[in-house]
Amino acid sequence: MRNAIGLMSGTSLDGVDAAWLRTDGELIESFGPTGYRPYSAAEREVLRAALDAAPRIARRDERPAGIAVAEDLVTRAHAEAVNALVATHGLDRATVDVVGFHGQTVLHRPLDRLTVQIGNGEALAKVLGLPVVYDFRAADVAAGGQGAPLVPVYHRALARLANCALPTGIVNIGGVANITYIDGETLIACDTGPGNALLDDYLLRHTGQAMDRGGEIAAQGEPDADWIATALGHPFFDAPAPKSLDRNDFASFAVDGMSLEDGAATLTAFTAASIAGIVDQLPSQPVNWIVVGGGANNPTLMRMLSERLAPMPVMTGRDLGWQGDAIEAQAFAYLAVRSLKGLPLTYPGTTGVPAPLTGGVLARP
Repeated sequence: MRNAIGLMSGTSLDGVDAAWLRTDGELIESFGPTGYRPYSAAEREVLRAALDAAPRIARRDERPAGIAVAEDLVTRAHAEAVNALVATHGLDRATVDVVGFHGQTVLHRPLDRLTVQIGNGEALAKVLGLPVVYDFRAADVAAGGQGAPLVPVYHRALARLANCALPTGIVNIGGVANITYIDGETLIACDTGPGNALLDDYLLRHTGQAMDRGGEIAAQGEPDADWIATALGHPFFDAPAPKSLDRNDFASFAVDGMSLEDGAATLTAFTAASIAGIVDQLPSQPVNWIVVGGGANNPTLMRMLSERLAPMPVMTGRDLGWQGDAIEAQAFAYLAVRSLKGLPLTYPGTTGVPAPLTGGVLARP
């Protein structure tokens, strides 16, 4: 067993999650403390500027000025997240075997075999004085896979630990939403559509708020069923799994002319509908659905999703004792250990890669 710290900065641009995990890359022995290093409003602006500039990148190693600034920020924030986790919980740095560093995705175009996660793994390893595994997606995309989602193999480990009834569906709702279908050795995954990104961006534009905290604004509105039906006509939703998205692939989907509350309700319902729409592409209906990620903290979204997936029960990871907001960070601790051992991170059923494939790059201090 190895001690690993995993780090995740997701497409919601809220901050860096950090989590300690003890694992051999197959079984989870124990969970450890978790931490969170939020981005300031000014830092989020730097990251948003990097997202805006990223479509001009033609090669993975390109770092135009604004993106270079964002990369330095991301690296520094992740170092601070690790140092805070160690200091706050009195952890012995010498017992940390590896750090899993996803970085910040600014561009994801798997059809062009191009995916860019900013954050300097070599620099992070030197700052922390610890081995760091980074660049988890590149090998999969280079081999013709979607490069996403990467978390399903960890979802399977969680489901086995919890002895979940099968088949089980796990929904991760971050900026983009994705699902994992688990039935014995069968592992199927894909992005399903926008998660929180459209709603977060909408509220930021109209209110200055980073999110619909508690789903309170959407709860006061009425979803526009016609708008949702039209949006679901996008070709992505009919494409078979595996499939993946860039955070901004649906950025042009506007709810102009609606009240703030109706717009929020419509975008929330769109996320729920796009997740539920994947059920018809699965081998069979999961006997339960487990929701993790930031979306699990939105009661309005959870209610809408439960209505769409009925009669199958919908619960959150917290209901099973999982550390819901830390799951993706834990996943990259788990994936880092798998990478060290040369175990597969992705599979034909999760990313469309031709054969099970390991990944990640090791940086030593």
